[in-house]
Amino acid sequence: MELKNRFDRIIEILVQLQSKKVLKAQELADRFEVSLRTIYRDIKSLESAGIPIIGEAGTGYSIVEGFRLPPIMFTKEEAMSFIGAEKLMEKFMDNRLISHYKSAMYKVRSVLKHSARDSISTIEKQIIMREGNFDTFNRSAPHALQTLFESMAQKQQVNLSYKGTHDEYPKTRTIEPIGLFHENNFWYIGAYCLTRNDYRQFRADRINTIDLLPESFSQDHISLEELIGNRENGCQIINIMIRVGKDTAPYLDWQKKHFGFTYEDKCRDHVDLSFAYKGPIEYFARWYMMYADDAQIIHPETLKDIVKNILDKSLDCIKNETF
Repeated sequence: MELKNRFDRIIEILVQLQSKKVLKAQELADRFEVSLRTIYRDIKSLESAGIPIIGEAGTGYSIVEGFRLPPIMFTKEEAMSFIGAEKLMEKFMDNRLISHYKSAMYKVRSVLKHSARDSISTIEKQIIMREGNFDTFNRSAPHALQTLFESMAQKQQVNLSYKGTHDEYPKTRTIEPIGLFHENNFWYIGAYCLTRNDYRQFRADRINTIDLLPESFSQDHISLEELIGNRENGCQIINIMIRVGKDTAPYLDWQKKHFGFTYEDKCRDHVDLSFAYKGPIEYFARWYMMYADDAQIIHPETLKDIVKNILDKSLDCIKNETF
């Protein structure tokens, strides 16, 4: 069994080397949960088998350019995992990337064993991704992610027609994208905005048009992790506690983490929920009001005032038939 595990690991290392330009020994050690010494021994085994591997201290390992082995066959389990990926692509990616992925999948299927192909055909008919209540991408920009990927890979600027939350009409922005992240069911682009001369984030569904420009990035940029960290560090933390009826509390589970949920205290007939919230407190207030008929605010007082103000305005609209 130990010999088989080592053989499987060495084959997987070879696959990794063929799929990445440079691979660090520590990456491999972390992936396979073995020591660096074990990875060094595996690399030597590959070299002894005639695989032309280049290793540089402090950089990593790579295979000599142009060297390729015939493709390794996928296992049945790996082949079936493609179906999950394909269905998620249909849900979360733009039309252009979905088209490219489907094209790639035809090529993958062509090298699968008949049994694996049959399994995929059976499973894909039994998985349905229902459309959501909103579009992940603007229908007028079906190639948004594809363009952003090209921009980041080639370090070329992008021109956007973008409609912000408070904009009456779309405005033109020139940006230098540094990364994308998925949050609260939306794709966001972290980028340096040349219009604002500062780092900003843009929501993908608000992009009306997008074009790759010939101009290169104007400067080196911080990483996406730094951008997100700076955003979060710049937000004031608001400590909030609400009390919710025991029957209502489970309905908050799927959303509460988006509002900085930290812990809960379950009692006989209610649950106290605590939050370290970063964001506009009005946003939290409107979320709270979805369950306000079976809940109360323990603190802060400012949240109570905001909820009361929203309710007062709502009652005025009803009485005066404002709309």
